[in-house]
Amino acid sequence: MNNGLDRTTAARFAGLTLGHLTREWPYKLDQVLDGPGDLAVPKTLHPVFHGSFDWHSCVHGWWQVMRLARLYPDMPEAMAVVALADRMLVPALIAGEVAYLDRPGTGGFERPYGWGWLLALHDELARRPDRPWAAAVEPLARAFAARFAAYIPKLIYPVRSGKHDCTAFALVHALRWARGHDVTLAALIEARARDWYGDDRDCRPFEPSGEDFLSATLCEAMVMKEVLGADFAPWLAAFLPDPFGPATACLRAPAVVSDRSDGRLAHLDGLNLSRAWCWRSIADAVPDPAAARAIADAHLADALPHLADDYMGEHWLATFALLALEAN
Repeated sequence: MNNGLDRTTAARFAGLTLGHLTREWPYKLDQVLDGPGDLAVPKTLHPVFHGSFDWHSCVHGWWQVMRLARLYPDMPEAMAVVALADRMLVPALIAGEVAYLDRPGTGGFERPYGWGWLLALHDELARRPDRPWAAAVEPLARAFAARFAAYIPKLIYPVRSGKHDCTAFALVHALRWARGHDVTLAALIEARARDWYGDDRDCRPFEPSGEDFLSATLCEAMVMKEVLGADFAPWLAAFLPDPFGPATACLRAPAVVSDRSDGRLAHLDGLNLSRAWCWRSIADAVPDPAAARAIADAHLADALPHLADDYMGEHWLATFALLALEAN
């Protein structure tokens, strides 16, 4: 099996995601209702991100197709991506997304997972300065950056979960964006990550929970790699002193998915993909990099055949597959 990204794989992923970026139904809203006037169909509430079953999946679906179109501009799907972006990623529609954030009761909207992915999308769009997309999306990115800046100082304890509320996962994307767009936010993220995770030692994970799509342990390692740079390997050696021993066996065995038509149980395919991303990313910092890459490959082999088995996975899994295949 090919465990790297190539044109054929890119075209397959882009084709899958283009099939649902503007698919309106089914859709799961993240909404607090303050009155009957708040009731509206998703496309009215979210003029851009009303496809892909939910807001955050639509956002990172856009990140995925925009990245693939930039990396493989000669694939036929790239033309469709560009045409859709020209139609959707425009100031008037993005203004509707910004306006949603001004509604009462939206302070916790998509926090922090969707926040991180929106910043990742803007960062990807900024790699195409010849196009107007990044400028159009920037007001929304700045709005979420401001939310991160207000929220992070108040978060006394990081959320160590394997689902959307995971602090570390969102901060990986937020920090990558902030280093190019908001150095004050970057410094804040780096400082808080050191506060939360800097002294963590001798981790004994109990993973996964039954509906995880992230590894709290490995996502913590990912954000500390971003923060620490050359100092990451010593931190990781203290955090996971025996990454291939019995205490961490639960991080090395691919999760088993019992029902891919159940959206929450299908999360475990995403866990396998996100673990592959993490293991590949930290491989050079562990005692046996080849063993870490073999673990990643095993997780990939388990999940890649199932990206489109059911819409409950199809609407989001290709994004995590792309993360894994690009990791090194």
